[in-house]
Amino acid sequence: MRPARRRAAGLAVAAITCAGTAGIAAVPARAGEHGGPGVPPGRRGTLLAGAPLTNAAALPSAAVNRKITYTSEGVGGKPITVTGTVAVPEGEAPRGGWPVLSWAHGTTGTADRCAPSADTAGGHAHDYLSITETYLDKWVSHGFAVVQTDYEGLGTPGGHPYMNGVSEANTVTDIVRAARKADHRIGRDWFVAGHSQGGQATLYTAAARQRPRDVRLKGAVSIAPGSNMSQTAAYVRNQYPGAEIALPFLFVLLNGAYAADPSLAPEKLLTEEAAPLAEAGRTDACLAQLKQLSANLPLNKVFRPDADLTAFETYYNAQEALGLNLKVPTLVVQGTADREVAPAATRNIVNDLCKRYGNIAYRTFDGADHRGSIHASFETSLKFAQNLRAGDTPPATC
Repeated sequence: MRPARRRAAGLAVAAITCAGTAGIAAVPARAGEHGGPGVPPGRRGTLLAGAPLTNAAALPSAAVNRKITYTSEGVGGKPITVTGTVAVPEGEAPRGGWPVLSWAHGTTGTADRCAPSADTAGGHAHDYLSITETYLDKWVSHGFAVVQTDYEGLGTPGGHPYMNGVSEANTVTDIVRAARKADHRIGRDWFVAGHSQGGQATLYTAAARQRPRDVRLKGAVSIAPGSNMSQTAAYVRNQYPGAEIALPFLFVLLNGAYAADPSLAPEKLLTEEAAPLAEAGRTDACLAQLKQLSANLPLNKVFRPDADLTAFETYYNAQEALGLNLKVPTLVVQGTADREVAPAATRNIVNDLCKRYGNIAYRTFDGADHRGSIHASFETSLKFAQNLRAGDTPPATC
């Protein structure tokens, strides 16, 4: 392989995993920038329904677990309903209410059954969600109310626009508002944290204009943020070494772009052999099942010979966490043994963000792989949030 080709291939396979419309423009605006029609700020985060949560998504250390439905703003500014979960700690809330951790989950898939709030012990996405549920329970045990959005289109009408930064940021923020209506012991101060897909969502949230200021974002923790999504299709098409690892995520990416822009139908690009996998990803299969289904699909049978990847690449280039203007102190963490989101790719994001905002800390964890970075970074992330609550300024990397 030529050096330039090897580098492009390495970046693509290293960052593709990210691990869960009317009026849409070809290149969606970044968080806080679109000026078109949207949900009035006072209506976002309206609590529509709530019920006790008793499945695997319920956190053991919480005094109360609830599943809620709330309003938010989706791709193109359209009003949407979203589901998610709320976990409230044991004991008496501190003055000002429980601080909040709003969790942005990593890649589960695009089918409704992949929503974290629907998780069961034998669920389609439990291999990943069991890890994050244990992680989030630690935050509850340390006195944080934990809320977790399912994102747009997971468990609610419409498709899931996977890796759409603006949509993710809206749903991550608005669940905090809805949770405060569900339990008045929950305070205004909140932190956002997320892994992989959710790491990218966290950066978009940290860059979003917070209005109205009924809730106060204090800091952000981005764990192995997904990047270089646009390169995945070409990586598979060119059959670079390791492309079979990228293949299941390709179907998630294709379905995500289709949910955001109906002109980007996967079937326009895929062969008759590959198209059923994209359909399965929209209707039933989560990431774990797509890995199984794609195992026997030859890489030369994925794309039609005349497939034009330009629109796909343009869409996902617009979802990169590059060029963002962060507004709150941010911790970015990365495992050194991560084969799915490379340390070099994450460092590139940090270097770019530092050009416009100096209060960013970057920490690596030796030997941690992609999923291992979640628990490996917990103590560092908790201390980061606690220091901000105490009014301290964490050390910066920039």
